Amino acid sequence: MGHPPLEFSDCYSDNPDFRERLKCYENELEKTNKFLKDAIKDGNSYSLAVQKFSQTLQSFQFDFIGDTLTDDEMNIAESFREFAGLLQDVEEGRMMLVQNACDLLIKPLEKFRKEQIGVTKERRKKFEKESEKYYSQLDKHMNLSSKKKETQLQEADEQLDKERQTFYESSIEYVYQIQQVQDRKKFDVVEPVLAFLQSILTLNNLTVEMTQDFLPYKQELQLSLQNTRNHFESTREEMEELMKRKKGSAQICIRHSQQATMEGYLYVQEKWALGVTWVKYYCKYFKDSKLFIMVPMEQKTGTKQTTSQLTLKSCVRRKTDSTDKRFCFDIETNESPVLLQAISEVNRKQWMEAMDGKEPVGLTLSLFTPSRVLELNDLGFKFVRKCINFVETKGLTQEGVYRTVGSNIQVQKLLNAFFDPKCPADVDFNSTDMDIKTITSALKFYLRSLSEPLMTYSLHGELILAAKSENLDYRLGAVHSLVYKLPERNREMLELLIKHLVSVCSHSIENLMTVSNMGVIFGPTLMRAEEETVAAMLDIKFQNIVMEILIEDYSKIFKGPPEETTPPPIPPPRVTPRRRQPITISKRPPRLFPGLQPPVFERK
Repeated sequence: MGHPPLEFSDCYSDNPDFRERLKCYENELEKTNKFLKDAIKDGNSYSLAVQKFSQTLQSFQFDFIGDTLTDDEMNIAESFREFAGLLQDVEEGRMMLVQNACDLLIKPLEKFRKEQIGVTKERRKKFEKESEKYYSQLDKHMNLSSKKKETQLQEADEQLDKERQTFYESSIEYVYQIQQVQDRKKFDVVEPVLAFLQSILTLNNLTVEMTQDFLPYKQELQLSLQNTRNHFESTREEMEELMKRKKGSAQICIRHSQQATMEGYLYVQEKWALGVTWVKYYCKYFKDSKLFIMVPMEQKTGTKQTTSQLTLKSCVRRKTDSTDKRFCFDIETNESPVLLQAISEVNRKQWMEAMDGKEPVGLTLSLFTPSRVLELNDLGFKFVRKCINFVETKGLTQEGVYRTVGSNIQVQKLLNAFFDPKCPADVDFNSTDMDIKTITSALKFYLRSLSEPLMTYSLHGELILAAKSENLDYRLGAVHSLVYKLPERNREMLELLIKHLVSVCSHSIENLMTVSNMGVIFGPTLMRAEEETVAAMLDIKFQNIVMEILIEDYSKIFKGPPEETTPPPIPPPRVTPRRRQPITISKRPPRLFPGLQPPVFERK
């Protein structure tokens, strides 16, 4: 089972569940660090410890982010087990020492351990330091009397806001760094091992049969590594943008659980033997059922506090002159009345709004005027057809077509001119200042700027689920069926575009744009989740798989709607380790472009 993604928005709520998920990542990082130390140590003394090294590889497993692995990630996850079995076979006849183990294996692994894991540990220290500093300041702040001078209170508020912002930034940076390390290790750790293993094959003069058996797996693994790196780069850019938006957000938007209307830390007034005290709780309120749950965060000596579940009857703001605490409000429950203290005035208003407090409250929302979006209309179809015609006439063999980005100024100039309401479509695509980069970038920009993605929000989850299936026939059948659930205009545009991409990929020898490359480029362009989260960004790799299916099986998908038959059930995920067997080439049905893919192999 993989680790659930860490959402940047959870950094602002900093709830116990978030801390538990973060702890899972930290434990996985320590396991990786220990593995690298053992691998480096064993690699240094290779001539004496090949068997131990192979056992270390065989026992290591990649934990993954999300709920499903792609085919490439499955290949990478099983690669160490394959390497270990091959090492054991080779060692029996090995007679020479590996001279270049240090350069190929030790240094890259040591570099990754120091530069990536080391940086992550430094970020963790900073995060823990800022966390301790902020919550210490918060506890002091909550004990300020409302009878102090207004200037003193304002100064205290400003100081707390400054500490809070520093803590949030440190938390977001740490979450970003630890997730990047989790993804980078899939290729930064595997690639040196793969190179090291290749040197073993060469230096030990393996037999032709053993070498030939390994070559198909090596080819497939290299493709998987490249695809995984491409997925990582595309996801990293999206996550960086999301991180910047979260850090620069004027209003802190706390992400709540799917059912809870409001959740966060509150201080609760309780009466103890020695007097009245304020105890910190993490609270959740469910508006539909009016259920209010309080989880104690501090245990008093000699007492045992348990989670309380109360049913809300009413909520009233506490007048300032009735208590020496700030940001207080009362709730009446079926069990007992409770006096609560929020962490700020804004936070109190949020809680009262969620609980339908008696006083009219609410945040002042800033006005937001969306920019003009492009529509999927006749003018849009005309624009796409002209772009496609231009590319197929002048740029099918141009290296890096659709991957190379054009000038933003030229792209905006073209779009403004074409979609000008005064003289729409009055643009000469054959003018001297038009080049392939401008046209392809403008086409991608148009598709990204539609008010709803071409493959619609409503079908996004089903498409991702189809791509996650290990059954290739089920994938194709599910995507085929879902394409014909698209609105007619969307399906018409999709067919027009995919037909064009098939033409581009058929010239991959000249333009170096394979089906996999097109998936990376057009997956996020034609599909996107309605809500921007880290989990959605981690599904980008499955969006890319959907695009690959559409391109590779274009003739099957767009020849007509599928027959109305019950699709085969999705097979359960593989949970038992695969035994190493001789490698053979499978007789899988031919692809659309068989020359673009390496041999596909399977165990039998």
